[in-house]
Amino acid sequence: MSAVTIADTAPAAPQLRRGLTTARLPKWAPAGIAVLSVALGCAIGAGAGLASHIQWGLIAAILFLGISYGLSAKVEGRRQAKDRLATSVVWVAFILALAPLASLTIYTIQQGAAVVNGDFLSHSMKNIVASGPGGGIYHALIGTLEQVGLATALAAPVGLLTAVYLVEYGRGRLAKAVTFFVDVMTGVPSIVAGLFVLSVWNLALGFQYSGFSGSLALAILMMPVVVRSTEEMLKLVPNELREASYALGVPKWKTILRIVLPTAIGGITTGVMLAVARIAGETAPVMMLVFGADAINGDPFNGPQQSLPLFIWQQYASVNNDFGYARAWGAALVLIAFVMGLNLIARGIARWRSPKAGH
Repeated sequence: MSAVTIADTAPAAPQLRRGLTTARLPKWAPAGIAVLSVALGCAIGAGAGLASHIQWGLIAAILFLGISYGLSAKVEGRRQAKDRLATSVVWVAFILALAPLASLTIYTIQQGAAVVNGDFLSHSMKNIVASGPGGGIYHALIGTLEQVGLATALAAPVGLLTAVYLVEYGRGRLAKAVTFFVDVMTGVPSIVAGLFVLSVWNLALGFQYSGFSGSLALAILMMPVVVRSTEEMLKLVPNELREASYALGVPKWKTILRIVLPTAIGGITTGVMLAVARIAGETAPVMMLVFGADAINGDPFNGPQQSLPLFIWQQYASVNNDFGYARAWGAALVLIAFVMGLNLIARGIARWRSPKAGH
């Protein structure tokens, strides 16, 4: 009787093995489905008379999700199909986020590349008619560099020290209050920061409109970004490093200076550069506090000064002015290149200053 029982239960192992070894779609299946979805999306969009290519893309994305799930469910089973559906949703979301950025960059390059040259970068708008040819952005480039540089010099140290306080020392109500106000400042519109500086610095204290006035407003906008990014980077530093330093008798301030900050310097630098990119394109505070100028003003503490965002707005605001439009797109291309260059420099500094294995 036991022999019969063993014989009856023997086929169970092959059945289990068949359940674990299921069919799989080939590796090229997602790419093939994507190509098929794009072709069908274009055909459906053209056949339905849809003029917008965005609609074609949305149709292709929906077809990609549906075909991926249906084909995977038939070949691999419903459980694997759900996993592929989640992966496909992530890829579609990534493409939807990347498409506007790529199209914006490509369109800006197409519109501004014909204008950007040596003369455009080395001349100002002094004695240049707004509706005529010629002129450049040298005065605006100088103003942007000085205003952003002053704002960074004001906001970066304060933001860094505030983050160090919140992570290393902050306890109790004061730390909670600082955290609350940092969160509030993160969402403050740029026009509000400009109004605050205008009321306090220019009207109440009597200082003149200048590039430094705009830098104060930009520093207010930059500071909470620096605090938040630096705070997160400091929290990622392992506590074991701090404890090992304390065990060797190193005081806390020197541990922060020699251990914590060098370990997190890569993320801190990246956060500061992101904050710089955040303020480099602000127009409202500059419009209220700096006013803009057609000539070169290398002194940010005296007189109106130009900046790239304000220059772009002024040139594009000219109605039916092809020369102004061209200068606006050229300045926009230079501004994008400026922000991209800052990010590349930040990556280089972060890689250079980050701790190396074995050191």
